[in-house]
Amino acid sequence: MLSRDRVSFSFLIAFLFSPGHLHCQDRLIPEVDRRAVEIRHLNMPYTFQPYRTKEEWLARAKYLRQQILVSSGLWPIPERTPLQPQILGKIERDDYSIEKVYFESYPGFYVTGNLYRPMGKAGPFPAILSPHGHWPYGRLENSALGSIPARCINFARQGYVVFTYDMIGYNDSRQVDHRLIGKPLSLWGIGSLGLHLWNSIRAADFLESLPDVDRNRLACTGASGGGTQTFLLTAVDDRIKASAPVNMISHYMQGGDVCENTANLRLDTNNMEIGALMAPRPLLLVSAAGDWTNDTPRVEFPAIQSVYKLLGAEDSLQTVQVFAEHNYNKESREAVYSWFDRWILGHKDAAPVKETAFRVEFPSNLLVFFGRELPREAKTESQLIDFLVRSYQEQLNKLKPRDSKTLDHFRELMPPALEHSLAAQFPDPREIIEVAQSFRKGGADQELLIGRYNKGDRVPALLWTPKQKGKSLTATLLVHPEGKMAFQNDMSSIVSSLLKQGHLVLAIDCFNTGTAKANRDMSDRFFTTYNRTDDANRVQDILTALAYLKKRPEVARINLAGLERAGLWCLLARGLAPELHRTAADVAQFKSSSDQAYLEELYIPLIRRAGDFKTALTIASASGLLIHNTGDQFETGWLREAYQISKSDSLLRIETSKLSQAEIVVWLK
Repeated sequence: MLSRDRVSFSFLIAFLFSPGHLHCQDRLIPEVDRRAVEIRHLNMPYTFQPYRTKEEWLARAKYLRQQILVSSGLWPIPERTPLQPQILGKIERDDYSIEKVYFESYPGFYVTGNLYRPMGKAGPFPAILSPHGHWPYGRLENSALGSIPARCINFARQGYVVFTYDMIGYNDSRQVDHRLIGKPLSLWGIGSLGLHLWNSIRAADFLESLPDVDRNRLACTGASGGGTQTFLLTAVDDRIKASAPVNMISHYMQGGDVCENTANLRLDTNNMEIGALMAPRPLLLVSAAGDWTNDTPRVEFPAIQSVYKLLGAEDSLQTVQVFAEHNYNKESREAVYSWFDRWILGHKDAAPVKETAFRVEFPSNLLVFFGRELPREAKTESQLIDFLVRSYQEQLNKLKPRDSKTLDHFRELMPPALEHSLAAQFPDPREIIEVAQSFRKGGADQELLIGRYNKGDRVPALLWTPKQKGKSLTATLLVHPEGKMAFQNDMSSIVSSLLKQGHLVLAIDCFNTGTAKANRDMSDRFFTTYNRTDDANRVQDILTALAYLKKRPEVARINLAGLERAGLWCLLARGLAPELHRTAADVAQFKSSSDQAYLEELYIPLIRRAGDFKTALTIASASGLLIHNTGDQFETGWLREAYQISKSDSLLRIETSKLSQAEIVVWLK
């Protein structure tokens, strides 16, 4: 139960009369698991819960940056291979020049765009990244609602080097379909959004490499989908010193395109919170009265402002609203000119910067590959996907521990990858809520509901207490694909044997198993951007149950046993749990190196990119571990070597065949 110091009396009184929950002593256990009925999506109102302290926000910000990078397939960060930049076709006007540019963000995968530079001025110059968004003509768009050439020319005249580059599938960027997304690709974190973000990071690398660029004064601005690229880049790359995402950060529309959604990106968060990751750097929120940013002055701006206040940087945040439909029009551009003039050029008290007349070049003069073929080294979409998968595998193999030093490095670097792919955490035991539903005949068995404070989850459980009481018990958590019912009518086997050994025994219904059946509507194309899969929720439920056992004062040691394919969930959970005494896991002859096996039997986006079981088993403490029923399908080489490095070989047992419950009990004993 929650302690009185954590819940105010007034809150309890209010809660007594709130609908939808069990009676008051049950403390926030919902009548139905909210994860099953509340399906989050891009077009729904989101709220921003203010943070109480600077330290609380900074911890959250670190976590969110990891979440963005992991969901984009960028954790660990890929190798920054040579850009091999090509700059050609220079056009010179009176006070600026335009050049065609292409470089390799990955070997054989090209970022294409135009470089605008001042003429008649001495550098080095500050530089601006200018992603274009979903305009029909991409970086060549020139209309009343949005002109990319207008802002690039005007920025160059004002004294900036500007690089505007293609989104994937636009103009010169024709190697990969803009709509690159899919369930198989999600295992590796491969998709349009991740490629866009990596291209933006490499575009910043490109600008830094130019001799006439001041690498300490980089900025970024874009509208619509370019606005999404802007705030994602500024969230994860602190080289961006000032930012202006235009008409995109909304509390009720999170971005409807493939390049704005990827698995796990907005789990438990939204664009307001992601936008606040710019703090305390200067951020201008430009909104439109005629689109989904119409509430920005009243909702999004105050939300983000609360973070800037915590960091003592209120002056670094501003909002401007334009009375127009979705746009990056002249009025919006002039607001950004003035913002960057103040924060990048340092003109604190200057008059507002007005846009000057501009001349748009013919498309043939701006397109990089107009009338010419892509380089011979250019990869096709399938070749790029194959390259990325291979490079991720090679990166993991290079990180493979070979001694105690590299093992420590692996255990420092890879936990965020596993945590954010599983979208799970070991809860603070103080946040665990438990409700005693009933006592079974004889008073030995107790039915429980377990959950986490303010999470809305509901994990049915059954608890057996040994006859011999004590203050230093071993507790064993049992997990089965059929839920706790697999143990309720079988007291002659594993439960009774463990009780005879003096164990406290807990069995649970993981999400969508046993009495926790949940028929969720998962048809939304971006379902996993906003919601966890069933298997990810099951891993969390195991961690929640382990935290419940850790909370019990009489429990000194905790065991974990996964039967049938539930052993897979248990091994993943073990990677995020504090050291367990002993673990026994049936891996059901799972083909741990097969993408198809994950798609059919254990669908968790990003799990392959995170190193799957290799990572989960390596980062966990080398405590007692029994893995059986491998059938020569489940890879254990990494695991054996990690135990050898830790000099803990005696704590590891691996069996090809499936062990009996009696043999499992002997191990847990």
